[in-house]
Amino acid sequence: MDNNRGGSSMKVEYFKEFSHELNRDMEFKVFGHAGIPCLVFPAQDGRFYDFENFGMIDAVKEYINSGRVQFFCCDSIDQETWSNIQGNPTERIEQHERYYHYIVDELVPRMKEINLADNGGIEPKGVMTCGCSMGAYHALNFFLRRPDLFNRVIAMSGLYHADYFFQDYHDELIYRNSPLDYLSNMPEDHPYLDLYRKSEIVICCGKGAWEQEMEQDLHVLEEIFATKHVDVWIDYWGYDVSHDWYWWKKQLDYFLQFMV
Repeated sequence: MDNNRGGSSMKVEYFKEFSHELNRDMEFKVFGHAGIPCLVFPAQDGRFYDFENFGMIDAVKEYINSGRVQFFCCDSIDQETWSNIQGNPTERIEQHERYYHYIVDELVPRMKEINLADNGGIEPKGVMTCGCSMGAYHALNFFLRRPDLFNRVIAMSGLYHADYFFQDYHDELIYRNSPLDYLSNMPEDHPYLDLYRKSEIVICCGKGAWEQEMEQDLHVLEEIFATKHVDVWIDYWGYDVSHDWYWWKKQLDYFLQFMV
């Protein structure tokens, strides 16, 4: 279907498709008719329609309507995994890993298929990830785990250490999903480091209300990337910049001009 926004027509499509990894129907929404495909992860416990409902799509409609970027807004299962603090930690992280495989093995190939058709058969120059808050964590973690699939990321106001959600419980899967841990231990000759260096990485947070832990994580992340000789755009916004959609709209609009 087409939605009319700001005097121009935006192509908007809704999909509900079965995931074999998760054994359920999963929903996602696509905004735009062409351009670089960008996978958007919802904020914590969020849904595929939040990015639109909180005004993020409208904030960057010029990039979408001009065919520079095509947003694919996926669903989350955070309530079964990261947010399910009282649940069995092994089962929680195993379910997240199923979600990981849903994204990389099912949704990303589907994204590429849709994007290729919309772009007239022209292969996109990579795939971008994007998200705010918990979505920023997912965006960065998925990019870091699969830089062969993704080559750009915009992460706004995220936490990047699994201990925030799993406390003292540690296993191999949690380590694999804790960027501050696996990045710091990545050997200098790891092939992913070269892929990171060839990618465009933007990580941002404010210094205002509810951003203190995010800022602390970002400082640590900044140091790790520096020791690995990976050039990353780390951006700290002002003391008035809080952990909120109002600022994420401004940040996304600002950073996209350099990314698409």
